[in-house]
Amino acid sequence: MRKKICFVVSSPLTVKAFLLNHFNVLKAEFDIYVVANFDNPADASFLSQINDYHICAIKINRSIKLISDLKALLALQKYFKRNKFDVVHSITPKAGLLAMMAAYMAGVKNRVHIFTGQVWCNKRGVVRSLLIYLDKLIVKSSTHILVDGESQRTFLINQHIINDSNSKVLGKGSISGVDTGRFVANPSTRKKMRDELSLKDDDIVFGFLGRINKDKGILDLAHAFKMLKGDYPNVKLLIIGYDEENLVPQVKRIIADDNSVTFYGPTPNPEMVLQALDVFCLPSYREGFGTSVIEASLLGLPVICSDAYGLMDTIIENKTGLRHGAGNIRSLNDQMRKLIQLPDLRKYLGENGARFVTDNFTAENISGHWLKFYQQNFQN
Repeated sequence: MRKKICFVVSSPLTVKAFLLNHFNVLKAEFDIYVVANFDNPADASFLSQINDYHICAIKINRSIKLISDLKALLALQKYFKRNKFDVVHSITPKAGLLAMMAAYMAGVKNRVHIFTGQVWCNKRGVVRSLLIYLDKLIVKSSTHILVDGESQRTFLINQHIINDSNSKVLGKGSISGVDTGRFVANPSTRKKMRDELSLKDDDIVFGFLGRINKDKGILDLAHAFKMLKGDYPNVKLLIIGYDEENLVPQVKRIIADDNSVTFYGPTPNPEMVLQALDVFCLPSYREGFGTSVIEASLLGLPVICSDAYGLMDTIIENKTGLRHGAGNIRSLNDQMRKLIQLPDLRKYLGENGARFVTDNFTAENISGHWLKFYQQNFQN
């Protein structure tokens, strides 16, 4: 008899971004159920992509809303009890808290949560203490803990959230890996994107992809970039992503040169837009793993990233990319200058990066580890 796995997330976007390939591999041996908050009308079109699976809409909010959260907890418990799942697997903090508690209350034998980053790592005081307590509650309610990177796992062990014996990383890390059939470097795509963005052949383009907020170090990147402009008039900055905190006006004020920076906005085709770059930058203050780094590396781009713990697994320093201290604008600027002055180093890092990702972080590789985890732990 086939085992039943129920995946619980807050937003369907989590499924779209990270889980579809896993589902396609797991469905050969398991029945897949998905619980998410489908309240957003924009999610309706995504439902057609997951109609092979059993879908349940439960309103799980990302922020703390006590009455709504209690309703979600009870709805999850009822759903789990009715369907008698063999495994409940949660992703993201809020979904993890509600799903693991509800699964425990419903008597689900196998309860799996995967940590993909800690919102509390840069916070202080009561808020930090509360969020740490909630993560500990997730662990206490779970039977299996996964982490999407070894450096993050070490951090969580040091913070006494998990321990060495009750947690593991699948493969080399990353929640989903990179689709090698999608992220393919192509000179014609690069030319098309640079023409579309009015970039010249001799422009050296630094770029960022991700949610535009302070935790991602976007203001540090703006300051570091401004320090380059006087010495290198042909450097450009391309910022790709959704502006969560209305930082674009502030970035414009810092750089004070509209001709050197382009705000592309969010894109469903990062594999194309990234190819306009010469160097990828992620100066993040906190990061669970850094999927955008391995996406850029697979496209042959050299990487400059911070030493935030979650990024330690994504590059090999001085072989696939360069590091700088998180929050250290001078260090970031120095690494940017180095890659302007040394085109051979850019090529060396980019080529090594593509090999590093191909060897360790392909979507096929990571999904294979997920399948093996489920076969070894839940088939009998």
